[in-house]
Amino acid sequence: MQPGSRDEEWREDCAPRRMLELFATKWTSMVLHTLHARHGGVARTGVLQRSLPGISKKMLTQTLRDMEGSGLLTRHVQSIMPPMVEYRLSDLGQRFVEPVELLYGWGRDNADALDRLVPRPRSRRA
Repeated sequence: MQPGSRDEEWREDCAPRRMLELFATKWTSMVLHTLHARHGGVARTGVLQRSLPGISKKMLTQTLRDMEGSGLLTRHVQSIMPPMVEYRLSDLGQRFVEPVELLYGWGRDNADALDRLVPRPRSRRA
C-alpha cells in the first residue's frame, strides 16, 4: 500500500490486516515454524509441546484448534487404542509458512539488532 492509495486498500478486512491477525496470537507462527522446520509438516501434540518450551498444554491445544479452524492445519485421528492424533500443515499452512520462515531467517541473521531493542514492559527477555 502506497501513500495516497485508495481508502478501500486500508479497510479493516484488507489482506495485510488479515495476515497480521494470524500473528496476533503468540504461538501461531512458532507452531507453523516448528511443524515445518523440525517435523516435516506433521507432528503429534506431545511432540509439539516438547518442541516449544514455554507453551502450556492448554495454550497449545487452543492454538492448534484455532489454527485448524483457520485452515492452517488438519487434524488426523487414528483409531487405535489409545487414539493417536496428528496435526499436519494444510496446503494453506504450507503457503503461509513461507513468509514465516523468511521472518525467522531474518531474525536469526539480525540477532544483534534484536538484542539492542529495548524490551517491552511485559517481555520475558532480560
